[in-house]
Amino acid sequence: MTQTKLSTKPVAQIGEEIGLELGTQMVKSYQDANPTNLMVYTIGRNILEQILAQPNCKGLKLYDAYNEIGEKTLVLVGVDENGSALLQIPVISTNGQLEIQKGIVADRIGGGPKTPSTTKIGDDQDWFEFD
Repeated sequence: MTQTKLSTKPVAQIGEEIGLELGTQMVKSYQDANPTNLMVYTIGRNILEQILAQPNCKGLKLYDAYNEIGEKTLVLVGVDENGSALLQIPVISTNGQLEIQKGIVADRIGGGPKTPSTTKIGDDQDWFEFD
C-alpha cells in the first residue's frame, strides 16, 4: 500500500485555517457520504499538550482504529520533523546517562452519535453538531 504525501511543508507548518463556510461544506460532504459513521471526536487539551511537549515533536498523526470493545476511535502519536512517529525518545537521565523513553500513544477520546442534529450558527450557515 502506498501513501501520497499531501504536503511538502515542514511538519510543524502543516494545516491551516479554512473558515466556517468551507469547514461546514467539508463536514456535510463527509456526513452525506457516510451517514452511519461516527461523525465527531473530542480530544482533550491535556493529552494534546503532553504529546506535543515530547522532545522533537512537531505535529500529530491520528490513526483510525477500533478500541477493545469494537468502537471506532482514533489513536494519536506525536511526529518529528520528518513525520515519523515518536515511539522511542532519547533523553538524558538525572545521572547523565542516555536513556530511551516510550513515546506517548494515546486514545480514550470522546465520540459522538451517528445521527447528527443541526444547530444554526449564522444567517445561512448550518453546522452539524453531535450531543
